[in-house]
Amino acid sequence: MLTKSRPLDGISGFYRAHKAELLSLALLLPLAGVSLSVNSTPRDHQITIDDFFGLSTMTQSQISPNGKQSVWVESRWDEALDKAQTELWHIDNNSRKTTRLTFSDENESSPVWSPDNRYIYFIAKIGEKDPLHPYQGIAQVYRIAATGGQPQVITRTVTGVNAFELNRSGDNIYYSTTKEITDKDQFAALRAEHGKVNYAHGKKTTHPIYRLNLQHFNQELLLDDDKVVWQFSVNDNETKIARITTTDNELIFLEGRSHIEVFDIKQGTNTSLADEQWRGKAPSPYGWLLGLDWHQDNQRLAFRIDFDGYPGQLFVANTAKQAHIIPVTPPNQVTYFGDNLHWRGDSNDICYRGAYKARVKLYCTEMNGSTQGKSRAVIEGDLVIGSYSFTDSGKQVAVSHDGLDHVSDLFIADADSPRAQLKRLTHINPQIDSWKLPQISIVKWQAADGTQVEGILELPFGYTKAQGKLPLVVQLHGGPTAATPYALQHRSYGRSTFSANGWALFSPNYRGSVGYGDKFLTDLIGREHDIEVQDILAGVDKLISDGLVDAEKMAVMGWSNGGYLTNALISTTDRFKAASSGAGVFDQRLEWMLEDTPGHVINFMQGLPWEQAEAYTKASSLTHANKITTPTLIHIGENDERVPLGHGQGLYRALNHYLNVPVELIVYPGEGHGLSKYQHRKTKMLWDQKWFEHYVLGKE
Repeated sequence: MLTKSRPLDGISGFYRAHKAELLSLALLLPLAGVSLSVNSTPRDHQITIDDFFGLSTMTQSQISPNGKQSVWVESRWDEALDKAQTELWHIDNNSRKTTRLTFSDENESSPVWSPDNRYIYFIAKIGEKDPLHPYQGIAQVYRIAATGGQPQVITRTVTGVNAFELNRSGDNIYYSTTKEITDKDQFAALRAEHGKVNYAHGKKTTHPIYRLNLQHFNQELLLDDDKVVWQFSVNDNETKIARITTTDNELIFLEGRSHIEVFDIKQGTNTSLADEQWRGKAPSPYGWLLGLDWHQDNQRLAFRIDFDGYPGQLFVANTAKQAHIIPVTPPNQVTYFGDNLHWRGDSNDICYRGAYKARVKLYCTEMNGSTQGKSRAVIEGDLVIGSYSFTDSGKQVAVSHDGLDHVSDLFIADADSPRAQLKRLTHINPQIDSWKLPQISIVKWQAADGTQVEGILELPFGYTKAQGKLPLVVQLHGGPTAATPYALQHRSYGRSTFSANGWALFSPNYRGSVGYGDKFLTDLIGREHDIEVQDILAGVDKLISDGLVDAEKMAVMGWSNGGYLTNALISTTDRFKAASSGAGVFDQRLEWMLEDTPGHVINFMQGLPWEQAEAYTKASSLTHANKITTPTLIHIGENDERVPLGHGQGLYRALNHYLNVPVELIVYPGEGHGLSKYQHRKTKMLWDQKWFEHYVLGKE
């Protein structure tokens, strides 16, 4: 298959971002199937907020075609630049010698190996904008030797490269760029004449696809049909281009109005795949298409669709037979996770990440013609896998993986073995070896209706029950179609920070979370602000009854859907002494009106606002705001399109001007749904810490 880049703004970023008793509180639980070195460094460092900014994060890891080398994108916070900065890193898989390849102040991404294992192609914006060189300072494809050196610019497009693929022989690059289109309707001239105001529509950015020959550097426009292209993939014999397309850039078009099209390069013809299975027969009309990958037979195309609130689906289409589209069923209780699909080498295995009980594993399913064969986890154990890639043969796999005593490291394994063992290659955060790590365990309890629910519990380093009850922070994941993972995390949303300061931190995987079966996921539909709130409170009661938590010293926090649930909890109960609501929905009608993916609201409310008025009322914390007495800290981005600023302002108005509840509203200038600035992240973490210490622990 062609080696492909990931788009600079991958659509996966739009998504809503994981035994009968309390398990052993051992400092480190073993990871089955993982080979790790023994740590002899004394654990004497108390984790701090500043340690968060010293962590490196590994993404987009790629093993070389012959399996002897790997490359990855490493992200680090840079205080001077006030942002996270990414660079390319390389490792020799045998000697484990690592080398930093790039050193610019710009972000490198989307690494792809050349077939001869000598070069790495990637996307970057290098240099300042220059009228004499209009391609500088704009995203281009670059090439750098695996041994290091000066990157060479490969493309020279004045509008920038969005994504690219390198063909199997390494002599052609396919890439998409941008072109602005102005609508030619009856009011186009009037909009152009009065162009100093903003219009809701009238212009869009489309994505032509080019082919660049790397031997002669001849460039050819292959496809320009005024479509918005969210992702594309070229088959191995370079006869077909598959695309996920919409007619407009607005994100709402991706929800249920996106298509998979197959373009025949030689014939110049374009065909849309019949979409009855993932549209007409789908659990929701608001599905997101994602994840294209061609089999080496050049005919079969794998792709996915995701939904808010419903389990995602995976399909294999035989493009030589228009009606031949096969749904792939995942293993029991596994939820498809992410958009990185890969056929494994020359095999018939389609491989994907799947969420399973707070883990994220790599699964492969054998597809023999129109028949689904066996599915298997490629590597067993308590894994939280990020990116992964196979060698050309498919016999070796490299995965980035978070464990209980490390974050974001690269491992390799034999992908053919039924009992594959992970071999650790990198150690990109050696400082963690000295950290006093939280004791991470899984707690299970029964919900009010008898359903078993799980959550992740962090307790302070060295803590025992004999030391007494702990204050509690309940930290709630976003989505809600997501889950808190069973792995070490140091996050600006609470994990590691609070347990290091003597708190218990509890992250429930409430109803609606992935990895616990389809029913567990869909139980939340039509019951937001109700069933998941009861799940969370039942989990808190479990910790109290186990004698771990002081019921008089509890706080709650979350971001995105976690912020929504924070609002829901404080408008349901007065048990929490403090709250931190981050980017949280306050009113469901306002959310439908203003957010960029309204299908999310429609799915959970089971209809539009005028169809399900009572549902929108019940699921809005605004309706229950008069019950709020909890001192609340509100965080929100000024330019958040997912949970717009009005939600934070409305919650602040209710608490400050009408209910006389202690409240602080923090609006982060220029930020969207997540906080991208160094200082903004630190501001949030410090405010959360001081707010909880004051209102829960009584500190000045």
